[in-house]
Amino acid sequence: MNSKRSETADYEVDRQIGFFIRQANQRHVAIFNGLIGDKLTTTQWAALSKLKQIGPTSQNHLGRETAMDVTTIKGVVDRMVKRGYINTAADPNDGRRLVLQLTDEGHAVIDNNLAAAIQATKDTLEPLTPGERMMFLELLHKIT
Repeated sequence: MNSKRSETADYEVDRQIGFFIRQANQRHVAIFNGLIGDKLTTTQWAALSKLKQIGPTSQNHLGRETAMDVTTIKGVVDRMVKRGYINTAADPNDGRRLVLQLTDEGHAVIDNNLAAAIQATKDTLEPLTPGERMMFLELLHKIT
């Protein structure tokens, strides 16, 4: 049997990187959802917290900063605007572009959930030693 055929014959989906990453993500999302308030998803939290970090910006830039494609960031922003957490205004330098900015309610929802978001990260990484946590995060960063 040639090596390529042997490789495919030995393939087990539950031993593949995508399977483990998906399981880790599912675990983190479950922990996050159990701790976070205001019915925020992980993508909504990422958009809100990144917008607080970088300040007013375009939807396109926020999408790049949060690793969301155009369709995903648009949906997230639309929901956050409807909930009153983000407002939009015309960019004074480019009338075709909207600038996103946190509202007072958006700042409050971040303040009210920051401790829970931090705890979700701690709980997700809890099975690892401090050294393993550092290494794990470095390795994930390296492949992204």
